[in-house]
Amino acid sequence: MSRKLILHPLAVRIAHWLNALAIGCMLSSGWGIYNASPIFDFRFPAWATLGGWLGGAIAWHFAAMWLLVANGLFYLAYGAASGHFRRHLLPLSARDVLADAGKALRFRLPHRPGIYNAVQKLLYWAVMLLGVLVVLSGLSIWKPVQLDWLVDLFGGFDFARKVHFAAMAGIGGFVVVHLALVAIVPKTLLPMVTGRSHAKEAMR
Repeated sequence: MSRKLILHPLAVRIAHWLNALAIGCMLSSGWGIYNASPIFDFRFPAWATLGGWLGGAIAWHFAAMWLLVANGLFYLAYGAASGHFRRHLLPLSARDVLADAGKALRFRLPHRPGIYNAVQKLLYWAVMLLGVLVVLSGLSIWKPVQLDWLVDLFGGFDFARKVHFAAMAGIGGFVVVHLALVAIVPKTLLPMVTGRSHAKEAMR
């Protein structure tokens, strides 16, 4: 009889799916806010935005922001206290990243559910840093008077908007890569729902 292993604890799965919801809402509502005052020479299509108009987009954006912040703090606390970060995202070295990136480019990088390769580890650390950056830059352009020291830290209001946009683009890029990997290795999706995988599957 095939034995099942717990790959993703309940806390990780809850944080993952809440993040997916919050990031989806923040990206689409953020594009609606951006369209009201573009900082580059393009706009996002209306069908990709959330909120219907500027006030609606702002309401969605702030609601999703608090969900993202609360969930992010929960995930960071859980990851540090439970050893999740130490077990799954460490150690991490430039040599391992380059080696695994080379294997991935040659389509020779093996995948084992629940085991993160060095490129995945790097991407997860990077997206967490981008999450902190997007929240701080967002706060600075939301309350530029009350948080003027934060605005100064980002080099001014206009540059803070560009930092916020760049961090958003980085998170969006992570989501695209994440979804592409799920499409390439679809067996990784079910364990993120149920938390479990067959032992033989996890050892491949």
